[in-house]
Amino acid sequence: MTATTATASPASSAGSQAGRSVRDPISADLKAVLRALKLGKMLDTLPERLALAKQQHLAHADFLELVLADEVSRRETGSAALRARAAGLDAAMRLDTWDDSAAVSYDRQLWSELTTLRFIDGSNGALILGPVGTGKTHLATALGHIAVRRRYSTVMARADKLFKRLKAARLDNSVETEMRRLAHVQLLIIDDFALKGLDQIETADFYELVVERHRKAATVVTSNREPSEWLAMMADPLLAQSAVDRLVSAAHVLIVEGESYRMRQRPTIQPANAPVTGVSAGTNQGRSL
Repeated sequence: MTATTATASPASSAGSQAGRSVRDPISADLKAVLRALKLGKMLDTLPERLALAKQQHLAHADFLELVLADEVSRRETGSAALRARAAGLDAAMRLDTWDDSAAVSYDRQLWSELTTLRFIDGSNGALILGPVGTGKTHLATALGHIAVRRRYSTVMARADKLFKRLKAARLDNSVETEMRRLAHVQLLIIDDFALKGLDQIETADFYELVVERHRKAATVVTSNREPSEWLAMMADPLLAQSAVDRLVSAAHVLIVEGESYRMRQRPTIQPANAPVTGVSAGTNQGRSL
C-alpha cells in the first residue's frame, strides 16, 4: 500500500501565509524574545517598520539600525520625562507648547540665545521679569526641559517652597546636604521670587545660594518685581544687596510684557444656540431638559 502525502497548492499556501501576515506579522516566539530582552516596547512600532522595510527593500543591517534607533529614541524620551518630573518641571510647559501668537513681547534674539543653553556652559544665569501672567514661568520651565533633555542636572522650585524646604531641613539636620545639592546643580530655576517678603533666615539662605553658585553654575529667576525692588523685600539689607549684585552681574535679563498669557487658557462655554455637530436637535432638547 502506497502512502499518499497531501500537498497544499502554492496558491493556497500563499493565501494562508498572507492571512497570517495580515493577522499578525510578529510571531509569538519573537515577542517572547523581545520581552525577555526588555525590548517589549518595540512591538508597538515593529509592524510599521516591517511594512516600511518591505516597501523600501531595506537591507537587514539598515532595518536593524532603524528599529534600534526607535528604541533608543523611546528610552531617551521616557528617561527625559522621569528626569523632568524629578526636577520639578511642569510637563505641559515646554518650548513646543508655548503659544507664540500670544500678545506678549520680549527680546526674541535673547530668548533664542537662552534656548541654546550656552549661558549654562558659561556659568551665567537669566532673570525673566514681567507682570503677572505673561508666561515667565512657562519660559523658565521650557529652559528646564531643554536642559533635562541635554542631561544637565536641573532643579526648579517656587521660591516660597524652596525656602520652606530649607527651613524644614534644619529640623532633621539635613540643611547642609540640601544646600550642597542646590549649590552644585547645573541649572537652578527659582520661580516667583520676591512675590512676598523674605525673613532673616530666608534672606540668609538666598545669599548663601547666590554666593555658592556665583560664576560656578547657572541660575534662572522669574519675578514680577525688578531686582531693585527685591532689596526692600529682604530682611537683611546688606545680605540682600550683596546677593542681588552678584546675581544680576552674571545674568541675562529677559523682560516679558503684554497681556496675560494665562487668559488665553481660560475655559470657554459654547453658546446655547450654537449648532452641535453630529447631534440632532431633538437629542439636544432632550438633554437640555
